Amino acid sequence: MKIAVLGTGVVGQTIAEKLAALEHDVTMGTRDVKKALATTGKDMFGRPAFGEWYSGHANIKIATFADAAIFGEFIVNATNGMGSLNALEQAGKENMKNKILLDVSNPLDFSKGMPPSLSVSNTDSLGEQIQRAFPETKVVKSLQTMNAYLMVNPSLVPGDHTVFLGGNDTEAKLKIRGLLITFGWKDENILDLGDITTARGTEQMLPIWVRIMTTLQHPFFNFRIVVGQPPQV
Repeated sequence: MKIAVLGTGVVGQTIAEKLAALEHDVTMGTRDVKKALATTGKDMFGRPAFGEWYSGHANIKIATFADAAIFGEFIVNATNGMGSLNALEQAGKENMKNKILLDVSNPLDFSKGMPPSLSVSNTDSLGEQIQRAFPETKVVKSLQTMNAYLMVNPSLVPGDHTVFLGGNDTEAKLKIRGLLITFGWKDENILDLGDITTARGTEQMLPIWVRIMTTLQHPFFNFRIVVGQPPQV
């Protein structure tokens, strides 16, 4: 499948690597191709800068947001949540029309330092904002409640743990479920919460996720939903 991954940070790189390994035809999207390729040094995670990383991945292409969206039969939004709406506007409504958009972004606001706050919450979510802005795109929210490496390799955390799914289009969610299974997720650990408004809940998990990461001093953990039986009255 032709897949566009919008965003060249650690999340975009990790997902693009996995998709290419699964033999999908991957193009990454960015605002400025020349600027992205010219980056040097290490990123905030100690990884090679995008230009260096990209030079070692000849099976992945890079283009502007718009050209990547035109290319992709399926689109992944892995941009920084505070800039996602602007990035998707650059990708273009017509270029994303009738396509599935897997949204793995979070509305994390680092303007006042750590820990971050959420730029939207409670009565709205970034997932809903994206769906409203692009009504003819089938937005599915998933994977954003965990570390990038865990997204594509759930075995990094032992045992069963949960990945959430939310969106308005049933068929689109089924296709995302299938993609998650190819990433290594067990079908029984994929929890469909309902429509796109469920992104309010999953995005609001990020503040506690950040606190847990700070306490553990690493990001290799996940949430697990354990279902019991209600007591007999």
